[in-house]
Amino acid sequence: MRVIDASVYVPERLIKEIERRGFNLMDLIISTLGKNIDFKIVVEARIELAEKYFAEAKECVAKGDPVQASEKMYKVVEECIKALAQHYSMPEHEVAVKEGRWWTQLLGKAARGLSRTLNEPRITDVWARAYDIHVWGFHESKYTIEDIKEDIKHIDWLLNYVKQKVASNQQ
Repeated sequence: MRVIDASVYVPERLIKEIERRGFNLMDLIISTLGKNIDFKIVVEARIELAEKYFAEAKECVAKGDPVQASEKMYKVVEECIKALAQHYSMPEHEVAVKEGRWWTQLLGKAARGLSRTLNEPRITDVWARAYDIHVWGFHESKYTIEDIKEDIKHIDWLLNYVKQKVASNQQ
């Protein structure tokens, strides 16, 4: 991963409009570029983002910050589900492309569909854990580090599973 040293100025009006519409700036960039580049690049970019979020999540856990750790852990799973859904051309991915964004219910449906398609129930299980910590660890700030620490191993499994599945299908 390369961090660009240049800052990009985004006018406040655009930021507010992006947030009002419920978009994520990175998703906007990926979805815009994704229409014009090889889908494999987009899938690999999502995996790279997931790896970045996972490193940040572990740092937040080490610092004792359950709120940010919960959000970063959720983002890992979100990017993994999106990457797998695109890689396997799931119908939820097509809906997300058509609508210009991923809705939470699309992610849940994609996780369940991927579990069935790949015969791997742990995908749905990890999604359920991620959504739980997103709500109760991040939005509601009710979970402690001890409450979410055990979820790291499940999220680590999903990230490695996604990397393995994508790599095995590209050889």
